[in-house]
Amino acid sequence: MGRKSDAKQRLLDAALDLIWENSYGVVTIDAICEKAGVKKGSFYYFFESKADLAVAALDHEWQTEMKPKYDEMFSASRPPLERILLMFQSCIDCQAEIQAEYGQILGCPCFSLGSEVCTQNEPIRAKVQETLCRIVRYLESAIRDAQAEGVVSPGDPLVKAKSVYALYEGSLAQARIANDLDPLRVMLGSVMDLIGATAEVRQD
Repeated sequence: MGRKSDAKQRLLDAALDLIWENSYGVVTIDAICEKAGVKKGSFYYFFESKADLAVAALDHEWQTEMKPKYDEMFSASRPPLERILLMFQSCIDCQAEIQAEYGQILGCPCFSLGSEVCTQNEPIRAKVQETLCRIVRYLESAIRDAQAEGVVSPGDPLVKAKSVYALYEGSLAQARIANDLDPLRVMLGSVMDLIGATAEVRQD
């Protein structure tokens, strides 16, 4: 099995990959263990259940991958509208790479998991909501800064942020269903309309 810490990491990685590529419902503990190269008995050393592993995998993904990425994209050193557009462009680039590798757009693993099991498993629902709310806060901060610069229309920045994120996840869902990047490309223009970017900014 190797070191326990290494086995745990492999289980976290395998769970997120399999759930993202397939679905939470169809992925079994046996499949996760097989992909991770870890014995089933060792799985239960680290986790009580598949749900326990899923929650841990989401938390690990946030801390090691997503948070550093969002911290960089939404750095205060960037103009606020650039931060938002960078998030959307990064999404397009990421899904294009995934489509090339897997032959299928996979969408957002966190949102997909939450949509699938939110009414069935409270710990997973709560972890997904926590993660999505963190992303909305990045958007809210950028919109608030853009309003302070006068490049976005007045209005509740949290409401605008939630609307932007709804566009983001909705476009990802459409792209995944159609296995087509076009819904993602369209959202780049739509986001400026949604937040009320000034005419001067749109002309640039």
